[in-house]
Amino acid sequence: MKPRHLDLLVTLSSPSLSPDGEQAVFAARRPSFDVDDYVGRIWSVATAGRGRPRPLTRGTLDSAPQLSPDGSAVAFLRGGVGVSSQLAIVSAEGGEPRILTDAPLGVLEFIWSRDSRRLAFVARIPEAGRYGTLDGVPAEREDPRLVIGNKYQANGLGFTRDRPRGIYVLDVPSLDEEPWLEPVGRAATSAEEEPRGDAALGGRRGLPLAKLLTPVESDCHQPEFTPDGKQLYFTAALHAGEDSDLRLMIHSVSITGGEPRLVAGGARSARAWSQPRFSRDGATLFLLTEQLGDDGVDIVGHALSVAALTADAEPGAEPRLLTDPQTTDYGASWTFLEPYGEDSVLAPARVRGCGELHAISAEGHAEVLVRGPRVVTAAAERAGVVVAVVSEATRPTELARVDAGRLMQLTDFAQPLVAAATPLEPRELTVQGKNGNDVHGWVFVPKGAGPHPVLLNIHGGPFSNFDWSFFDEAQVYVRAGYAVVQCNPRGSASYGQEHGRAIKERMGMVDMADVLAFLEGACAQFKSLDGERVGVMGGSYGGYLTAWITAHDHRFAAAVVERGYLDPAAFVGTSDIGWFFSDVYVGVDPEQVEQQSPMAKVGQVRTPTLVIHSERDLRCPFEQAQRYFAALRRGGVTARMLVFPGENHELSRSGSPWHRRQRFEAILDWWAEQLPVRIKEARRGR
Repeated sequence: MKPRHLDLLVTLSSPSLSPDGEQAVFAARRPSFDVDDYVGRIWSVATAGRGRPRPLTRGTLDSAPQLSPDGSAVAFLRGGVGVSSQLAIVSAEGGEPRILTDAPLGVLEFIWSRDSRRLAFVARIPEAGRYGTLDGVPAEREDPRLVIGNKYQANGLGFTRDRPRGIYVLDVPSLDEEPWLEPVGRAATSAEEEPRGDAALGGRRGLPLAKLLTPVESDCHQPEFTPDGKQLYFTAALHAGEDSDLRLMIHSVSITGGEPRLVAGGARSARAWSQPRFSRDGATLFLLTEQLGDDGVDIVGHALSVAALTADAEPGAEPRLLTDPQTTDYGASWTFLEPYGEDSVLAPARVRGCGELHAISAEGHAEVLVRGPRVVTAAAERAGVVVAVVSEATRPTELARVDAGRLMQLTDFAQPLVAAATPLEPRELTVQGKNGNDVHGWVFVPKGAGPHPVLLNIHGGPFSNFDWSFFDEAQVYVRAGYAVVQCNPRGSASYGQEHGRAIKERMGMVDMADVLAFLEGACAQFKSLDGERVGVMGGSYGGYLTAWITAHDHRFAAAVVERGYLDPAAFVGTSDIGWFFSDVYVGVDPEQVEQQSPMAKVGQVRTPTLVIHSERDLRCPFEQAQRYFAALRRGGVTARMLVFPGENHELSRSGSPWHRRQRFEAILDWWAEQLPVRIKEARRGR
């Protein structure tokens, strides 16, 4: 794969099935160099495998489709270049969509009621006078903000307290109605709009009235209708002291309005509860839960578990755990719970670099529906038909039908990429670490006899992991002639909680030992790898460990430190998660923190380093890169800093298409200068 192939990377959304399971709808999204943004449409395909997918909509960016439970309509989000997404519906047979909302900052998520008569959706509520709500007042001329707590900003968004998420409900209008017409002339002067109140959207210009059900100043999301449609369950932190912990709870509210009622969790709970989802028989409320410790902030290495609560349980009852967090993690970034049969749910599990699909019953029985070297990122089931969005090492996401453990591919969106970029299959490898522990990972070996220069690539997180899904980073570097070595050291996810918590207050210690052991094991196992010519790179936590390694090991020809967590002490008060993250990972004792800080050891670095960062990164703020770069320069180290305007911490995954391409090109230029690919003859002195 080359950087110019980025616009061939198609990503599929969660699928939705017709009541008989015979049709699936989904969204396909890709980067576009033409508009320097992302484009996408809604598609439909027969799950029996007969026929090709057909487009259902032709919007610039249509996403997140959900078929109504009765199968008559598809609700989805319609956005575009520079346009906030709004909730829309279209007939399941296709046709002209109807926009349903006018949320000032767009709609984020939604769900149907079981009778297909209502939709609940989540939208941010802008404070009056901010975010374009007052004509003629741009962002830089808004009133000052008074900050009084910890949770006031978020990477990729900015300030949050003055635009919390609220949950609205609306009655779905008929698709047979005539389109609304803008009154003109005498009709325009006599037309009167009914007042809608401050806690509502729509109700004007032909839009249905949407009523706000959640507290106006609280952040609420993940709506779920009760089976009878009379209540709405949701995830929120409404407790006193919510600004100082990570506890989340499940609440319910009547669709006619009123005060929310606590369903699961509490202000003294050592857990966060999220993703409420009812079984089809209505008897069980399934949830996801994460252990947080008594202080409510200890996230280190804690897996997510699936839990259940009887639908008629007393308020505040403790849900029962259905899965074991010590062994299985249901907490991938694409986490979901979807109904399966009458009394179970589908959930994705991270297991040793695989993304399995599990069906979990109310009694806690787990059936593995999809396993092996692949990653399931979404799934749905109706009438016994299961479909899943699956990514494999040489193919980005495709939709497949799951039948007795086998996958029948229903789409072929990756064909242009496969034809143009010829992705390479990685080699799985496990080596023994210095402490006798196993270190698991993958090696991408370029074609040809070698010797190939090697790039040691380190993932972010730390509680994340490399896996069997398509990884554009590795494919670009291996196509350029570099062997790519990547593993999941202690601290990573998908190997159990003990593995994930091993680096708590020991960052840079056991994890550095693991990645170096894996590098040495890979070079010993694959003779075409040149262990004498090696570079190291990583982003976020991977940037941390790259900077830490180059301060302690001088074997590397060069390094790339990207969006790095480089100074734990300065992280507090600047990062959106700084108020708790450093404390739980590196501790609070100043001497102990310094012993885990790359910034404290930067004077030991001798390795030429390219520092990459984004101006709007609020996760690892830009000052982390600036200070690290300045310290490298003061120490006489060859260093450069590449800064991307307008981007945040997610540049490499969801930044503008041209910036993503330019990032790849800059990294390849750096490696070509510092660690050039040399043909065998050059090694013989030619």
